[in-house]
Amino acid sequence: MLVTTTMLPPTSIDTERLTLRPHRLEDFNDALEMWRDPAVTRYIGGKPFTEEEVWQRLLRYAGHWALLGFGSWVVRERGSGRYAGEAGFAVGRRPVEPPLGDAPESGWALMPWAHGRGFATEAMQAVLAWGTNHFGPERRTVCMIHPENLASLRVAQKCGYREYARTTYKGDATVLFER
Repeated sequence: MLVTTTMLPPTSIDTERLTLRPHRLEDFNDALEMWRDPAVTRYIGGKPFTEEEVWQRLLRYAGHWALLGFGSWVVRERGSGRYAGEAGFAVGRRPVEPPLGDAPESGWALMPWAHGRGFATEAMQAVLAWGTNHFGPERRTVCMIHPENLASLRVAQKCGYREYARTTYKGDATVLFER
């Protein structure tokens, strides 16, 4: 059974170059642009997302915060306010072996213009610091990454994740990490 700590409203987080804040309805078009880009979805489902799928993601983000007390944030560049992507936690109840259980799963996705700039690592370090404060320092978190997604594999390593299994998810190879 999933147990969370106090249900707090989502908070904003500022880093040196980024602002992470809760999703809003007005983020939908930016999210749609990102999730429709084949460079973004290459290792996340393998095909661009439909408008319906992105809408469901936006609702799922809000639902995580409302029901579990944690979730994902929109990532924006501080200086320009430009939409850079998303980062945060989720519980997806994914059918993988070994099972992820109730461990919060971290995830991130960035617009192509933001790739290679260190934004994913910067955002995830802030997310994980928030998670340590929220969940407690002993709470295990996990992530799953396609083995060919070298950029995300590097982000996971920089954020302290260590591989613990190789498996498949929806017919594709995936690597499971924990910290």
